[in-house]
Amino acid sequence: MKNIIRSVKGTRDFYPDEMARRSWLVEKLKEASESFGYQRYEGPCLETIDLYAAKSGEELVKEQAFVFPDRGGDPITLRPELTPTLARMVAEKQKQLVFPLRWWSFGPFWRYERPQKGRTREFYQWNIDLIGSDSVQADAELVALAANFFNLVGLKSDMVQILINDRRLMDRKLTYIDVQTEVKPELLKLIDRIDKQPADVWEKNVAALGLKANQIQAVKELLADARLWEESEELSLFFKYVEALGVSEYVRYDPKIIRGLDYYTGIVFEAHEARGDFRAILGGGHYSNLVEDVGGQPLPGVGFAMGDVVVMLVLEAYGLLPAELSYPKTVFMTVFSDDLLVESIGLARELREQGFDVILAEPDKLSKQFKLADRLGVKFALVLGPDELENDLVGVKDLRTFEQESISRSELKSIFNKQK
Repeated sequence: MKNIIRSVKGTRDFYPDEMARRSWLVEKLKEASESFGYQRYEGPCLETIDLYAAKSGEELVKEQAFVFPDRGGDPITLRPELTPTLARMVAEKQKQLVFPLRWWSFGPFWRYERPQKGRTREFYQWNIDLIGSDSVQADAELVALAANFFNLVGLKSDMVQILINDRRLMDRKLTYIDVQTEVKPELLKLIDRIDKQPADVWEKNVAALGLKANQIQAVKELLADARLWEESEELSLFFKYVEALGVSEYVRYDPKIIRGLDYYTGIVFEAHEARGDFRAILGGGHYSNLVEDVGGQPLPGVGFAMGDVVVMLVLEAYGLLPAELSYPKTVFMTVFSDDLLVESIGLARELREQGFDVILAEPDKLSKQFKLADRLGVKFALVLGPDELENDLVGVKDLRTFEQESISRSELKSIFNKQK
């Protein structure tokens, strides 16, 4: 084993079982996205560092991005997120697109971070955005879509909550307590990290920004006010729309939700597991200037991203990952003997033409073939022996019950379809 070359730190191998679970997750993401009319898209995995330097904040560019020169010496990066790419794509064809856009994507991303529970350096991420609407209705739609995804995979509202805030509301309240404009961005970042630092350390960091004791106390009172949202016309509308969308049990206000990326300008949100055992499952919010910043015309939008690592850990913790991912239409075609191999190949071909997935065995004892099929997780094995051939029948062995029956070849498709 010590001679095996190891994988790169922070990356993962997807063996077939893990890949099946990831494929299952993508199907659920697709179902949730398309049920609201969103279309799938994709961007490149390589971008110029300038795209992120201007849009995503200094920390992401300097500390988290994988940056390297291309053969011409120009700095490029493996994409650490997708929203700037989306903005660039929209700006390039802005006059040809029909707005509002509803787009979603799922693909790989890279960030140079310390690998830990729920965080890897290479990860897959669901990105979904509504571009071209500045309405609170758009914000509510994205949150409802996220809640619908949680419901699809079995995560109920007592397991997951989507926490909401509005950066405009927080900006107004900070102005009211005389926080200077130039201090606000750093203070907001500290608020975003309040649950990640000891209270005394957090207060010391806030004081270092120049806030006085009475201002620090006022900030703490803001962050403890669960009814602060009632002072916001936007949030009042938002919760009204969320109730109409039927997902209000998933959603609640939390004034500590800020989101660290610089481009958010309005309502922001994060989904958290209720017991607090994991990092945020997803996060996003409203942005107003992103498309303009990359050279396009001013265009608002709202979106969120969800990495595959944390959500799969949460699903596993609640016992919601499907244990059996072998599909009913996958069958195992045994080979009765060397003499009948060609007939087994022919039946396998017929079934594939009818839309079934078929694993074709190699000649061996039937007992060994059945054992292999069972280990692979296939539900049905077919037997085509001399008696079956003579009577135009096929033996069908249910590997869950070990019962076997003989049916006509013409009935095979209907028998398997009933098992779906």
